[in-house]
Amino acid sequence: MALRRTAPPLAAAAVLLALAGCDGGSTPAPSSESHPQPTSGPARPVRPRVPAPFRHRIPGMPPPVPGGVYAADGAGMLQPRLRHQPRLIYVPDSQSPGHTTVISQRTRRIVRVLHTGALDQHVTPSWDLRTLYVEASASNHLAAIDPGTGRMTGTVATDRPYNLYFTPDGRHAIVMDEEHDRIVFSDPHTFRHRHAISDRSCRGPNHADFSANGRYFVVSCEFSGELVKVSTLRQRVVGRIRLPSSSMPQDVRLSPDGRSFFVADMGRDRLLRIPWRHFRVARTYRTLQMPHGIYFSRDQRLLYLSDRMSGAVQVFDLARNRFTRTWRIPGGGSPDMGGLSVDGRILWLSGRYDGVVYGFDTRTGKVVARIPVPGGSPHGLLVWPQPGRYSLGHTGLMR
Repeated sequence: MALRRTAPPLAAAAVLLALAGCDGGSTPAPSSESHPQPTSGPARPVRPRVPAPFRHRIPGMPPPVPGGVYAADGAGMLQPRLRHQPRLIYVPDSQSPGHTTVISQRTRRIVRVLHTGALDQHVTPSWDLRTLYVEASASNHLAAIDPGTGRMTGTVATDRPYNLYFTPDGRHAIVMDEEHDRIVFSDPHTFRHRHAISDRSCRGPNHADFSANGRYFVVSCEFSGELVKVSTLRQRVVGRIRLPSSSMPQDVRLSPDGRSFFVADMGRDRLLRIPWRHFRVARTYRTLQMPHGIYFSRDQRLLYLSDRMSGAVQVFDLARNRFTRTWRIPGGGSPDMGGLSVDGRILWLSGRYDGVVYGFDTRTGKVVARIPVPGGSPHGLLVWPQPGRYSLGHTGLMR
């Protein structure tokens, strides 16, 4: 199944402006005292300086937008062609015979059930935002969904897809073949294999995220308790972190300033922080039980962490560098994976062991929706549409 890739439009000013709002990363323009202008002739333009994590981006990657990694993901910042798409929640089930439940965000009711395949894991938007894919692992295919209608259009054969990502230039899909311990680079439209990485240190490749310049990505290896750093262009492992024996790393997310990766260590109840320049664990934060999913607020000030076995979401203040709030589900629950509404006011998460979808009001932390879904294990749900110019995969890693 072929899809036409088009680069999303960018304002010319965004290419020329320096990135703002990146902690410790922005450099002010030189003052007239330290760099006087010539007294005659045209003034020499001052070239804006880009913070270090964003420099030397890979060829073909869209230029960064001023304001941070997720500056294009602000509240309501939908691409024009997405504005009239139905606002739905796609909920794959990893234990059912093979279906994805579609829920209206407006009415909070099930609108249809799609027969997408066995052992459905995550729902992922393509790089060009034109197709949604359900990773039906046991069926060895990706089920394609038209986001304009919310209906299936076909399947694409792919060996044991667990998770799906796209390189920032849109030239490769990256399939996490967790069962066979492979990180597979594929054609982003046909998903024909191009190159596979099998590293002895990485058993169960799971989640990932890319550096701000796209030159590498960090992969969590769930079953071996390791993290690997993979070169995007060379397509090989260039760094490894061996975590303590009880570790089980899950979600990986780049911080809004591009200077750190956050990793949820579900085995040790920790949130890890890894510098972008030095591949090592620089700091750990104690969490509640079994942290799993990581999400950032639309204003890039807060990190939301779902704690699967604690029935809670923890709120991490990035400026204060600590957890400041805890949202608890009345009666308990198992919040797992999901995403934010377009306006950022509701965080939708699957209830992995409770057969429900939760909606958290991000202003109050209260559970405002609890929607039962068929099947026994709702997993990596996608909230669609999403603000942003292009997708890096997973359940809506937008930039």
